[in-house]
Amino acid sequence: MPDAQTDVQKGTPINTGSQWVQFLGHFLFMLAAWTGFIKYLFPVAFSLFNGEPWNSHVYWDLWPLAHIWLGWALVAQVSYVRPLAIVMSVIEIIIIVGKFTIFLADPEWTMWRSNWFVNKVFVLGCFILILATALLRPGILHLTTKPA
Repeated sequence: MPDAQTDVQKGTPINTGSQWVQFLGHFLFMLAAWTGFIKYLFPVAFSLFNGEPWNSHVYWDLWPLAHIWLGWALVAQVSYVRPLAIVMSVIEIIIIVGKFTIFLADPEWTMWRSNWFVNKVFVLGCFILILATALLRPGILHLTTKPA
């Protein structure tokens, strides 16, 4: 009986990614969902409930889509996953650390900024883990293809 890491027809081992890489991919999916709720759904609902313009508390960006893309790349183990993980992690870490530096110099602890801050702490942690994995254990981010 073949195991989960074996091609059923040929019996050749293939790398479908470690459980750690699968965890990181799913962590990104959860962060994207949480970010979507914190940055879009909750502020829109709050504004509408309070009779304010629907977008008065929304801080627009497309990072949740990038997180879904990287999460999918990690889970699917596409050929470009390691460079994508490194580039996206470095960019995210630089942006978040920069935003934290500006924010913490004169913090505004409103409900909106507190939600933003907590979300970014988790996003920063996730991308530090992804970068460390890509740099320190590069082999688990490489897809091993089965022979033709």
